[in-house]
Amino acid sequence: MLSKINLEHILFLDIETVPEEKHFQNLPEEKKKLWEEKTHYQRKEDFTAEEFYDKAGIWAEFGKIICISVGYFKKKDDKRTFRVTTFQGTEEKLLRDFSHLVEAHFYKPHHLLCAHNGKEFDFPYIARRLLIHNLPLPVKLDMFGRKPWEVPHLDTMELWKFGDYKHYTSLKLLTNVLNIPSPKEDIDGTDVRNVYYIDRQLGRIVSYCERDVVAIAQVVLRMRQEDLLTDAEIITV
Repeated sequence: MLSKINLEHILFLDIETVPEEKHFQNLPEEKKKLWEEKTHYQRKEDFTAEEFYDKAGIWAEFGKIICISVGYFKKKDDKRTFRVTTFQGTEEKLLRDFSHLVEAHFYKPHHLLCAHNGKEFDFPYIARRLLIHNLPLPVKLDMFGRKPWEVPHLDTMELWKFGDYKHYTSLKLLTNVLNIPSPKEDIDGTDVRNVYYIDRQLGRIVSYCERDVVAIAQVVLRMRQEDLLTDAEIITV
């Protein structure tokens, strides 16, 4: 049961991704053809491959991670804090730094990774990008041969499904229906590509990513029917 898990054993995380190149025309010719083939079903006749390229960040084969934000609970003398930090820089560097954190501090059998829609997006995306950079997979992302009940992942969207495989709920909607206060948002997911490539304001994206990490932790607290984090308990490091 969720209430039985020690919150200090969970690493909460969120990633932000963009197309690997600013413009479709910057891709090598072979990659352009592969993109056309990959997205043919989604595009149908409504968009050309070039027009559809703004969405390339969704696919690990055609996108890249620009930041990974993580958060974790610490408790001392009955006082809890939730510490949030973000890995950024080149994709290879942020992947190395994230992997080091997981392997050094969240590698034991009782440790869990938690994200919203993480099983469908964040966890496999990180694993694929690690392999693309020829980097080793942390044990918590190596799923080969694991039985479903051995997977060390929590997914707040899956928890909210309660076994309903057809149900999708965004993090924004979930925080709303669970009455979790949402800080004023500067951007949302649809803005990330333009804020990164056009505005060149990674800091805004990092802040957005960190807010989502806090929101994921708040959802878990609400589902455990525990007190939500206060601003004073959230520490950015």
